[in-house]
Amino acid sequence: MAQLAKMGNTTRNRSLLRVEHLNVHYRTRRGLVKAVRNVNFELGPRENLAVIGESESGKSTLGLALVGLLPRSAEFTANQLVYFGTHRPLDLSSCGEENMRQWRWQEVAIVFQAALSAFNPVLSIFDQFVDTARAHGLRDRSEIRRRALELLELVQLDPKRVLDAYSHELSGGMRQRVLIALALLLEPKVLILDEPTTALDILTQRIVIELLRKLKEELDLAMVLISHDLSLAAELADRVATMYAGQFVEHGSVHRVFYSAQHPYSRGLIGGVPRVQGSVQDLTSIPGSPPDLIDLPSGCKFHERCQYATQLCRRKEPVMELVDTVGVGHAVACLRWRKINEAASGDRAQEDN
Repeated sequence: MAQLAKMGNTTRNRSLLRVEHLNVHYRTRRGLVKAVRNVNFELGPRENLAVIGESESGKSTLGLALVGLLPRSAEFTANQLVYFGTHRPLDLSSCGEENMRQWRWQEVAIVFQAALSAFNPVLSIFDQFVDTARAHGLRDRSEIRRRALELLELVQLDPKRVLDAYSHELSGGMRQRVLIALALLLEPKVLILDEPTTALDILTQRIVIELLRKLKEELDLAMVLISHDLSLAAELADRVATMYAGQFVEHGSVHRVFYSAQHPYSRGLIGGVPRVQGSVQDLTSIPGSPPDLIDLPSGCKFHERCQYATQLCRRKEPVMELVDTVGVGHAVACLRWRKINEAASGDRAQEDN
């Protein structure tokens, strides 16, 4: 702990959370599911990090690992998983379940995927606020009710109607906003949101996006946004990490990743999003399917779906490399990113001519 405290003296002002070489494997009869592999990042105060990628890329497992809610079948390792938001750095990989339980929700809260099934159907919304508060030592029901009313109003709901209702009496969009209010009950510094706009209609998605932007400004929150919705990342994120086969394959500012993506997978994700001024013919899709996480391919895990792959890509797995020509902090795990970037620049030049 003394070593962690020393490290915190130089990083605490710019980091809330530091993750180094995080790995999560699930034990199954077929073998180990390598859900998260060698993930590294830091999260600063009031910073939004979006983790994007296809389904089964490891995004939700990463979110669960950060708050210590992995199932028993999971094997978890990390060189560092340190939280700097308390009076001294807290090593989350070895702090013990009781310390983790107290830390969870008070410092870092998570809004789970699937708001339609996230609530206990036999408890009122208020009772679920009470259960959360009492798990962290708060016993005054009147104070809990006052705080719940404030939070429900903050997420643009009618607090008196919602608080005494049951989950089945609320729409999907209302339940999603109640989940966000519940996550904010103990005033955490970091909020993890797993697919916050999934299964919502487009108007409700817009309400949730505007709400998250408002919460960040008013509550000084840092957020980790886990989503396959690139529009959510584009609107709310400061930085973006593209995740494929359990790894980050590209990581940088939202502007750099969306306008100067270097990894073929990132380019494929962005190319599949309709543009306001584009035509249907402008859309592209990534061929093939994500790999089996039990039996991963050799070399670069994306090579079977990549049009730029060579024999070297099939043999050697790339590591994250800084893209100095694009901007400080932009990194990519691709052996051929320079060649791909040169080819793309040539194509753009031909189009301009």
